[in-house]
Amino acid sequence: MMRDSRSRGLWFTGGSLVVLLVVGVAGCAMSAGPEGDDGGLEIATASTLTEGFETGTKTAYAAADVTLASGVWNMNDALLGNLSSDVKTGTQAARIRNSGRVTMRFDRSSGAGTVTIHHASFGTDASGTWGLFESQNGGATWTQVGTSKATTGGSFSTATFTVNLAGTIRFDIRKLDGGSNRIDFDDITVTDFAGAGAALSVHTTLGIPAPTSTGDPSAFLSVKSGYVISYNSGRKVPNWVSWELNTSYLGAIDRQDDFRPDDTLPPTLPQAQLSDYSGSGFDRGHMCPSADRTLTTASNSQTFYLTNMVPQSAHNNRGPWARMESDLRVIAGTGKELFIIAGGVFTGSSGTIGSGVSVPDKTFKVAVVLDAVGQGTANVTTSTRVIGVMMPNSDALISQSADWRDFRVSVDAIEAATGDDFLSDVDPAVQAVIESRVDNL
Repeated sequence: MMRDSRSRGLWFTGGSLVVLLVVGVAGCAMSAGPEGDDGGLEIATASTLTEGFETGTKTAYAAADVTLASGVWNMNDALLGNLSSDVKTGTQAARIRNSGRVTMRFDRSSGAGTVTIHHASFGTDASGTWGLFESQNGGATWTQVGTSKATTGGSFSTATFTVNLAGTIRFDIRKLDGGSNRIDFDDITVTDFAGAGAALSVHTTLGIPAPTSTGDPSAFLSVKSGYVISYNSGRKVPNWVSWELNTSYLGAIDRQDDFRPDDTLPPTLPQAQLSDYSGSGFDRGHMCPSADRTLTTASNSQTFYLTNMVPQSAHNNRGPWARMESDLRVIAGTGKELFIIAGGVFTGSSGTIGSGVSVPDKTFKVAVVLDAVGQGTANVTTSTRVIGVMMPNSDALISQSADWRDFRVSVDAIEAATGDDFLSDVDPAVQAVIESRVDNL
């Protein structure tokens, strides 16, 4: 965990199309928590939160907590309106006047992607203005999400807010105009935070380790069906390769051995050639292994692009590295879901082979083991197994018979060596625990 999830952004470009994914909320205003906030110790974990204000009773505007279907909410200068002049989906809606607010007293543990709210003026009341606020510290401080909304007319309009924040979070709806006009709110829906990684590819579900784009030759983004690469054309090797592993990728297809340059990259980007490895003393070392992609001939062949490889010492590649790959496939075979990232560690003294193909000083791998196929960031907890290794990339420094477990390190150590930010879409509080721990299973 190396960067604030609120400010992490990423450009993906292709042709004339440019899409900006920003993880976080820009231009937000900070404010103090509601008076008397109790910190809200309860945490809700449902994948989608909905609140229709159909349960509970509150007929006065005085501040008080009320238990609703989703949890306990505080309603201050607000009540549950059930009059004919209330605009509502069922029998009740939340009605707010003056500078009132309706506030969650509990946290969601799986962050928030979007929040959708229906809003309308009560009866024939004048137009009003309101805003949505979020807190990630139990209601101690609040940040406005997006811009303020105007409510006009006695029928529902829909307001959708893009939040995109990981970790624990709660929300607060505030009337901002201060007038005696009243506004009805109903049908609140909060979705889980999926993250920039999941938006890019299933293979980066837990996050994108470092900025990458199709406009950066030193971090060229290549999204393939079987894995995702950040390719460094200066070094002619990947910065990192990220992929999902479960039984759906495993079959009986033979190894294709069709090593070749990557014809999916622009021809202007320098790449390693087969001749660079010939006689170099280094293996063409897969990052996403061939044996992780044996369901189809095409998926196996895709792993033989040289952009998926680094010059790897024979003792490293054929010894502990290969045995770790095999052990991870055994874990996947038990029904687990794995997300894996691999690459090289480079320094100013790193050597080269051939026509300038950089040789990493070490190879690294980070593997996250989840309990079931289809799980993602919301399922990563402080108990999740995370395996990190860094192995010397020199036959003089590593034995082919070595146990890969002897090279286990924390994810924090790999981040310090590479400058990457692994598991960047996982709850930062969870990251702090699992990234500091060295696997010992």
